[in-house]
Amino acid sequence: MGQPASGGGGMSERGEGADEREALDDIVRSIGRPDAYVLHEVIRRNGDQELRRHGGALFLSAFAAGLSIALSLIVPGALKAHLPAAEWSKALSSMGYAVGFLVVILGRQQLFTENTITPVLPLLHDRTPKTAWRLARLWAIVLAGNVLATAAVAAVIVHAGAFPPELHAAFAEISHLTVAFDFWPTCVKAIFAGWIIALMVWILPATGTAATLVIVLMTWLVALCGLEHIVAGSVEAFYLVMTGAASLHDYAFRFFVPTLLGNVFGGVALVAVLNFGQVAPEVEEGKEADGKA
Repeated sequence: MGQPASGGGGMSERGEGADEREALDDIVRSIGRPDAYVLHEVIRRNGDQELRRHGGALFLSAFAAGLSIALSLIVPGALKAHLPAAEWSKALSSMGYAVGFLVVILGRQQLFTENTITPVLPLLHDRTPKTAWRLARLWAIVLAGNVLATAAVAAVIVHAGAFPPELHAAFAEISHLTVAFDFWPTCVKAIFAGWIIALMVWILPATGTAATLVIVLMTWLVALCGLEHIVAGSVEAFYLVMTGAASLHDYAFRFFVPTLLGNVFGGVALVAVLNFGQVAPEVEEGKEADGKA
């Protein structure tokens, strides 16, 4: 008599576990005010989809993002050129930095710094060589597309004759900060930028209609503090290279390498890993429930 009762209890537990997973799926699909685990699941599932995307589609999306992010130089430059030389003008012109990010994020284009958290969660969830390879592939494709596009759009800005001299003066003044610091200060500034952008990506699924405001505030903070972003900063650094104000060596070793390292560390270690850590027990419980079901 004891054995049948035990067997029935096991079936009930498995049924309850499956029901709980289905309920979580419903929450993930229609978020109200999610807890940390639901946020993790939303971002992880989005990341898993990105890891499975065709390489050509990823590259084109990344190239489009590199072009769009040029607005984060053009708009602040235009504001700076037309605002008076006052202390408050930097705070206002820095808000133009958000325009490029708004276009990229709301347009679902591939930006490298977003990918320091979104596809990292699937790797933390499924720590296999196959998932690690997919992440490395995605990073390489997206970074290449982003950087090539920033070089192309910087060349157009410099050589197309579309902007008047006063805007070019503003572009140069904004851009010179990308190569104005040594390796380690640039790396630390990039850590903060990577941390802020990854935090933004983490909280966006919970913001609903406030998403635009969150993107503006977080990216404005990056610009106002003079932090380094690998893609937006590449437009500025390539602008200097195209005008002869900086060399490719400056771009590579005073900007690109320290900024890449800092952005990756800020996004992966300070956001992806730490936020995964707080939900890791629930993730393991979910895996066990899936296995039983």
